[in-house]
Amino acid sequence: MNFSYCCTECGKRYEITPELTVCPDCAKTQQPDQPLAGVLEVMLEGEPPQNWTVADLLPVPAEYFPPAPVGDTPLWEPRNLRAELGLPNLFIKDDGANPTSSFKDRASFLVSAFAKQHGIKDIVLASTGNAGSSMAGIGAAAGQRVTLFLPEAAPPAKIIQAMQYGARVFKVRGNYDFAYALSQEYSRRHGGMNRNTAYNPMTLEGKKTVSLELFRQLGRVPDHVFVPTGDGCIIGGVIKGFADLVRLGIAERMPVIWCAQSEGSDAINRALDGDGTFAKRSATTLADSISVDVPANGHAVVRQMREHGGRTVTVPDAAILKAQAKLSSSTGLFTEPAGAAAMAGMLAARKHISPDQTVVVLATGNGLKDTKTAMQGVHEPGRAIQSIDDIKE
Repeated sequence: MNFSYCCTECGKRYEITPELTVCPDCAKTQQPDQPLAGVLEVMLEGEPPQNWTVADLLPVPAEYFPPAPVGDTPLWEPRNLRAELGLPNLFIKDDGANPTSSFKDRASFLVSAFAKQHGIKDIVLASTGNAGSSMAGIGAAAGQRVTLFLPEAAPPAKIIQAMQYGARVFKVRGNYDFAYALSQEYSRRHGGMNRNTAYNPMTLEGKKTVSLELFRQLGRVPDHVFVPTGDGCIIGGVIKGFADLVRLGIAERMPVIWCAQSEGSDAINRALDGDGTFAKRSATTLADSISVDVPANGHAVVRQMREHGGRTVTVPDAAILKAQAKLSSSTGLFTEPAGAAAMAGMLAARKHISPDQTVVVLATGNGLKDTKTAMQGVHEPGRAIQSIDDIKE
């Protein structure tokens, strides 16, 4: 297989090098408070092996992969939900089963491998929590140094994770967008590889692996895939994964990919339902992993979604909490609010799904990542008991 970079805006091709992150020409058009200009994606050409593996479709040789069991996550078959919803082919892709309990390990894995391939030991990034703890954990396995910038409001569990893995952590007095800007400035001053999503093309390429896995696990392309969306990098990777399969002749069609967003952080859905432009609005959602003012991969995702017939679904935070508790109590899968946003989106879009169709809901992280928010969706015991007689029916 042959690999190169292609600009998602102007279409110009580039050789893959660690110095190149965004299209040099399109980056000159970058506007403040707008998604990243000149996002690069990996193009692959050639004939895939007959018995291809996920590694065969990635631009970094397997010899550089970090020693961490990323991917091959379980595909749950939720019997109770299937019966209740009348969807016998409903599946939940549990990416909370990754090593750091987050989907973001897919991106960190390939960034780590790319850095090792080019002899780079230092990796820098901004995160709302999951990408940071993920890069810290994967970096620890690979013997790399990770510097992380995250909002001071990030859930404590995610901060503790990153610190346990040995990352250098800076809490930022501001939101994710501000942390992103500080991490970029740090990289310019001190060097190292910047892992920021969309800015580093390997993040999108790593995230596409979930689509390749789904195809292999199901033996076919699903009809619907619900993706929790914030900065647009996970859904961008999901779309690219299926598009690569079609481009290589492995699959015959694309699924309907649903961009599931919270009402309080819905920049991409507003752009898709409107004229494609992005008006900055402060994000206010309890699903911290998808809370983004300006989605870094926004422009590229709007183009991808429109090209491939993607659809939008926006849900209130109350529906996310309800979906989180429903998924836990009916299947035993406890996902964080971002993953529950995909579940809430599927429930909201239920009328658009036929009973015979195959549906995948992408659960992106373990619920223990943010227990404070999860407590809002359940009833905590009022007081401690001293005997069975204290229990009132």
